[in-house]
Amino acid sequence: MDFIQLSLETAEVARRAGQFIRQEAARFDRSRVEHKGLHDMVSYVDQESEKLLVAGLRELLPQAGFITEEGTAGAPSRAEEFTWIIDPLDGTTNFIHGLPCYSVSIALLQGNELVVGVVYEVNQDECFRAVRGGGAFCNEQRIHVSGTAELNSSLIATGFPYSNFARVDTYLPILKEFMRRTNGIRRVGSAAVDLAWVAAGRFDGYFEFNINSYDVAAGILLVREAGGHVTQFLHDGDPVFGREVLATNTAVHAEMQQVIGEFWS
Repeated sequence: MDFIQLSLETAEVARRAGQFIRQEAARFDRSRVEHKGLHDMVSYVDQESEKLLVAGLRELLPQAGFITEEGTAGAPSRAEEFTWIIDPLDGTTNFIHGLPCYSVSIALLQGNELVVGVVYEVNQDECFRAVRGGGAFCNEQRIHVSGTAELNSSLIATGFPYSNFARVDTYLPILKEFMRRTNGIRRVGSAAVDLAWVAAGRFDGYFEFNINSYDVAAGILLVREAGGHVTQFLHDGDPVFGREVLATNTAVHAEMQQVIGEFWS
């Protein structure tokens, strides 16, 4: 299969969904927001965007299974060969409040391996894509992780828990230590964008826990193909389905793991 061509076609599917999201942002009615759980919001925009994505991706690979955030493709189903992992609107809270950072995220698994990843940041019209073994690109310009050599000179990103606070007392000391040992911490509000920006060298590292596969799958491939390193917090477990992610430019990975390891067990 030609994964480069498939990635280009996937990027076009993401752009079409992004165009719909952009149009709806101009006339969004906050009264139509629903709650899936504590602080976990969803809108008709998420759901309609996902339907567009599922329809477009089914045309590209009719035999593939789907793991989607909103469940419009039915129950999550991993096919034997190919599985799409989709977040139709990563950064829903930003979107609802009119904050300009949210994205469409699409990844393709072949068996257990990520082979295609696309993140489309809607507001800046930036389409990031990667193919296993083929590099990473933003609007078809090749991207690379940063050359920052030390944590002390780095800018990193994270996300905050919004519904599961079981480990918040462990998480806060980690944030405090990173405040002391970096140039700053940013909380953008879209994990897919955080990872894309690590791949593009804008962030030097990113970490988050209690995260879902559809938030990070595409971005993980972007970082790896841009020369970065992605693991779970303290070991090389599966960051796609492992519920925690540490992604860096490689150079600061060990230092970030050391800081996290001082508090996380």
